Amino acid sequence: MDLEGYLKEKNVWYRLISKPETVHTADASQETGIPLHRITKNLVCRTSNGDLALLVIPGDRRVSLRKAARALNANNVQLLPFSQAEEVSGYPPGGTPSVNHKTRMRVVLDTLLQNHETLFCGGGSRERLLELKTEDVVRLENATLADITE
Repeated sequence: MDLEGYLKEKNVWYRLISKPETVHTADASQETGIPLHRITKNLVCRTSNGDLALLVIPGDRRVSLRKAARALNANNVQLLPFSQAEEVSGYPPGGTPSVNHKTRMRVVLDTLLQNHETLFCGGGSRERLLELKTEDVVRLENATLADITE
């Protein structure tokens, strides 16, 4: 997937940050010095209705599947295993950005993320982070803002 090409085509501000290969947000935070709460976890899930969604939460929080199901108008939500998540998003876990996925899916951003002008997410590979304006993620993905953490 051509993440940089997509961002240039959409004419959005972004910054790529190189780092050693990491999968988990805590490791990415340690390697880059970016505070953990500023790096997002991008979790691919499937609802009880069969819909796919991406849950975007601060790296220092845990997702509440109950709250996520409510935000997605579903009875429940299940996170996909890494292999399926990569198939759906087009990116490896640890490199999944908040925008431009192989499969179109609903995107839900945790409300805590709107406290920051920018967010840091996977940069398309495990060797980089992508900084985007939070408002651009919401606009490009028509994202829903909801309280989905505990």
